[in-house]
Amino acid sequence: MMTGMEDARFGVAHRDRIALHYAEMGPEDGPLVILLHGFPDNCLGWRHQMPDLAKAGFRVIAPDQRGYGVSGKPRGVKAYDLDELAQDVIDLGQHFGEEKLRVVGHDWGASVAWWLCSTKPEHMEKAAMINAPHPAVWKQAMYEDKAQRKKSR
Repeated sequence: MMTGMEDARFGVAHRDRIALHYAEMGPEDGPLVILLHGFPDNCLGWRHQMPDLAKAGFRVIAPDQRGYGVSGKPRGVKAYDLDELAQDVIDLGQHFGEEKLRVVGHDWGASVAWWLCSTKPEHMEKAAMINAPHPAVWKQAMYEDKAQRKKSR
């Protein structure tokens, strides 16, 4: 059975803060794009998109975010704060020699991408968020929509 990941290279970025497992495709000299998965996925959640992006010339990196897959799993809720998750992405970009990031996030990964854009714009070149509203819209829904509040728990 073909999974779409036959040409993937897998590795671990050992950073000072955490070890992040990742899948990689595409030319090593291509523009770097980091794909952030949603809950409860891992890097394989991007298996259908990675080959097409690689064929388009991008160097595609899909990490297992902290706490997922075989990446580090620090203890405590504070270790999963959006500031921590955003810094992981910045560190991952630096691991691959990039200071300005191109990020695509899905679901929870989109929340991390929104946070990066909101709090670390100096590190962002481009971002696309899939299946996650702007944080202000989500916050309003949490206060005003009891059904959405229940779904988001």
